[in-house]
Amino acid sequence: MTNDIAAAASATALPLAPGNWALDPLHSSVNFTIRHLGIAKVRGRFERLEAELFVGERVEDVRVSATVDLASIDTGNADRDAHVRASDLLDVEKRPTMTYRATRVSGEGEDWTMEGELTIGGVTRPVTLAVEFGGLVEVPMDGSRHAGFEATGEIRRSEFGLDFAPGLLGEVVKIQLDMQFVEPRND
Repeated sequence: MTNDIAAAASATALPLAPGNWALDPLHSSVNFTIRHLGIAKVRGRFERLEAELFVGERVEDVRVSATVDLASIDTGNADRDAHVRASDLLDVEKRPTMTYRATRVSGEGEDWTMEGELTIGGVTRPVTLAVEFGGLVEVPMDGSRHAGFEATGEIRRSEFGLDFAPGLLGEVVKIQLDMQFVEPRND
């Protein structure tokens, strides 16, 4: 009986049309928060990202990947951003990108989980993100349909070899992705 329930759950129809969904970069962002001196939070974002979402007939067929340009960091302070990019901190010459590839997606309704692999500078570690499906809506101007997602999680800097500035910067980096994808058209 348990196998029948599992089979029925895996065959659950997805709320998205099958195909390659295009990232809407104007309405998508990769944001982060890290503690400074252990007493305050510094918030920032990465301005340049690429992402792919392929939706199949079943949850098991979903593929998600993203690449973030680490040099596009923006914390609201140009001097700080330049220092973070430098060789003594993030070193974007050696670590130009951060990539994520989902290995498993599960859930239903609004609440999903995405397990995957995050790579920064040649170091790959498993990272699980909690994903909230914001819904699907048709845009009145052009009739395109957009799906919205918020994904949250956290990483430990030292696990990726980013153990610079201990005591100044927190070990845990909280990540929030706000993403919109455009449904494939069958024109």
